[in-house]
Amino acid sequence: MTRNSERLRSFLDSAPQAALVEVTEARGSTPRETGAHMLVSPQAIFGTIGGGHLEFMAIDRARKMVAGARDAGAGHVELDIALGPEIGQCCGGRVGLTIRLVDEALRAELIAQAEAEDAASPHIYVFGGGHVGHALAAAFALLPVQAVVVETRADMLEGISDGVETRLTPVPEEMVRDAPAGSAFVVLTHDHALDFLIVAEALKRDDAAYVGMIGSRTKKATFKSWFLKTADGTEEAFSRLISPIGGDGAKDKRPSVIAALAAAEIMIALAKASG
Repeated sequence: MTRNSERLRSFLDSAPQAALVEVTEARGSTPRETGAHMLVSPQAIFGTIGGGHLEFMAIDRARKMVAGARDAGAGHVELDIALGPEIGQCCGGRVGLTIRLVDEALRAELIAQAEAEDAASPHIYVFGGGHVGHALAAAFALLPVQAVVVETRADMLEGISDGVETRLTPVPEEMVRDAPAGSAFVVLTHDHALDFLIVAEALKRDDAAYVGMIGSRTKKATFKSWFLKTADGTEEAFSRLISPIGGDGAKDKRPSVIAALAAAEIMIALAKASG
């Protein structure tokens, strides 16, 4: 899968001259938090500090710094910006920015930081490569997670979005056992019996951030009966199951809509689990 550190390295390789724009202070209501950053080269940007006029100002200042570095060698500036109507942003807070030219030491620091963030990003296991599975993969490909689509049928893994890992296995529940703590599991295979086996395995773990199963309330009730009577499950474990996935507020059952709602639900669960 394409990791953020790989994209960062590719950007820096293509931009021998670039500046780092970092949010060093965020007071009140601001678009991004302290530590958010972006890289600016003469032709491109990587990342964001929140968009809007604040970001346009920062990009302009960073590009002037990069251009001026060829002559003057200036490589560091600090800005304190009020987010008011005078810059077309009415957030009401203040943002402190630091802009620095990227040298070899800073480049190495940024790559190491990105690699650490990649390694720490949460795992999401999507069991089933049907229509909703493909739509979920497309959503997760854009998010800071390590997503894996697990299937028992090779042809269903064709066309999965770049940036999402695929696993072909005859025993998908083994993937649950081997997953790291804090993982999310969303189950939507072609076989309800297989769904039940995978969900039961996931509910045995009390360190999962999310366990979800696609289906109706009737399917959930059927699973509960089987889980408690046959799979040695408990009421406490069953209470952790999310089904239907994505909530039931929207009646639209198109795969892309289900995936959008479920992806948001899973990201919220991951955020809560990480504190």
